[in-house]
Amino acid sequence: MSLRVWSWTLGCGLLACSGEAAAQRAGDNAVTAAEDAFGATLGNESIGLYSSKQVRGFSPVDAGNVRMDGVYFDRQGTVPPALVEGSSIRVGLSALSYPFPAPTGIVDYRLKKAGDERVVSVLGALNAYAAPALELDARLPIVPGTLGLAAGIAVAREEYYDGADARYLRAGLVPRWRPSENVEILPFWSISRGRDEEVAPTILTSANHLPPRIERRRHFGQSWSDNEYDSRNYGVLGKARFGRDWALSGGVFRSINHQPSGFAELFAGTTPDGRTREKVIADPRQRYASSSGELRLSRSFAEGPRLHVLHAAVRARRLHNEYGGSAPALDLGERALGEARPVPRPSAFAFGPRSHDRVRQWTAGLAYEGRWREVGELNLGLQRSHYEKTVDQPGLPRTASRDDPWLPSASAALYLSPALALYAGHTRGLEESGIAPDDAANRNQALQAIRTRQSDAGLRWKFGDGLSLVAGAFDVRKPYFTTDERNVFGAIGEVRHRGVELSLSGRPSDRWSLVAGAVLMRPRVGGEAVRLGRVGERPIGQAERLLRTDLEYRPAWRPGLSFDLAMSHYGERVASRDGVNRVPAYTLVDLGARYRFRLGEAPASLRVLVANVADTYTWNIYGHNSFGLTDGRRFSAQLTVDFGG
Repeated sequence: MSLRVWSWTLGCGLLACSGEAAAQRAGDNAVTAAEDAFGATLGNESIGLYSSKQVRGFSPVDAGNVRMDGVYFDRQGTVPPALVEGSSIRVGLSALSYPFPAPTGIVDYRLKKAGDERVVSVLGALNAYAAPALELDARLPIVPGTLGLAAGIAVAREEYYDGADARYLRAGLVPRWRPSENVEILPFWSISRGRDEEVAPTILTSANHLPPRIERRRHFGQSWSDNEYDSRNYGVLGKARFGRDWALSGGVFRSINHQPSGFAELFAGTTPDGRTREKVIADPRQRYASSSGELRLSRSFAEGPRLHVLHAAVRARRLHNEYGGSAPALDLGERALGEARPVPRPSAFAFGPRSHDRVRQWTAGLAYEGRWREVGELNLGLQRSHYEKTVDQPGLPRTASRDDPWLPSASAALYLSPALALYAGHTRGLEESGIAPDDAANRNQALQAIRTRQSDAGLRWKFGDGLSLVAGAFDVRKPYFTTDERNVFGAIGEVRHRGVELSLSGRPSDRWSLVAGAVLMRPRVGGEAVRLGRVGERPIGQAERLLRTDLEYRPAWRPGLSFDLAMSHYGERVASRDGVNRVPAYTLVDLGARYRFRLGEAPASLRVLVANVADTYTWNIYGHNSFGLTDGRRFSAQLTVDFGG
């Protein structure tokens, strides 16, 4: 690869290059688009071992490891498909291209962008349990090559496995201004609004046992215990190249998650024979709002077959959370689990004052990327972060915490041949810890920031005509959060997730596409709480084994037709603090088909799916002996048509 091409690749990594083909929703296919098995979303399809909620056993969103087109973004609200084309999970070798990596991996969203072709996509669907949805997506060039607009809107009624339903509106706008071939400005705005969202039940067992099996698709909470939320994201991204050697990227963002009203439906003291007590907790308005941004300047230097890139970056965020004030729990009495017992809605709730958290954080960093053609890569980084948090709780004096850590990172890749590469890396981070769950005494409370660290190493081997194998080992360490004997959710030890992960992806032949992966992990908790017997050595909710395979077959006898199979296997999970109560391993199988055709002159695609074909029954784990229902067998159908202009 020539240095001219290397320089161009660097610039296109920091700036979405012009001249791309117009995106078409009818062509969405996560299996054929995935680069590896570590997690990808394209439109409404998601595949892979990991997601924004879980990477190597942790959530990159809760940790604050979110990017928008590669730029740091402190996400609080929902990012709807109306705003973004999709997202990718970056861990191990795939995270080498990020100058400032993070433990727990990175979830990177890709904004929708208008090209120079007009495309209007219409998507109609009957989703799970025959819930209707309609989406409109437009890519509109206003001044070809200079100004365009991507816009999307979706309305849906969704049905859930517990018999609940909800109504949603999701919309997004992304103007795209390219005043020159080296400059791109991307303002954006999105909203996600949920109404009449009946609360999913949280089932708390009386001791170390699982809840009895109950009928799904039967809502047994109160019809008036509905959640509502309004989530907004807006801001502007800017990226530019100056000559061959300089690149500038940055963004300013506002992300808000506003919950006008909320409830928790707890079914406490559930016995093995299904006796339970319903308790309803009402919340006043809750609000989580963040302003964040990043500015990064990059300089490249060519030296024969080597390319050196220096990055200087500053990130900042300001977060204000309002939470708590829950009314005293309404005890609605004992009944059989799964049995609906409606009661009138109270005329008023005795809400208390709310708590306020405020976070101010800035981070400055320097990073070096060295790329030696056909030899390898070296990435070094050092960040200094300043973190301040104040907490105002009703009736208590203000508390404050502060941290000023140095956060180093280093990674390297060695190319043994054009087909084989080795990599290794280590990074440290300062991360948020999410909020306390519904079943905790301090529910919804924002938790303190924590120091984390991660080491990983592995290889990538390309073989055949397009198959790629990635195999690696990882070691991630963080404070361990769970409820204590007082049911207060907080850090009571250290958790270590150590394991191996495998990804095999590509096309074994012209008729087949494959994305397969595995995570074999040994999660363990350490510290005084384990030595004293307060908690077990296995963390709650973490499977030691996760296998996932997505396979697509395209028969020769019918062009445009394909069949797909997805299989997921989850190992046994601990469900209690002491490690005694456990949820058995389970396997899910999905079967689908896709037919691509033309409706007149318009490309179209019909997608049908049967999820959880065997109607497997298992439990979600929310915390110590705290459970939720999961989806059963369900059907969906989706028709997408792309109209050009």
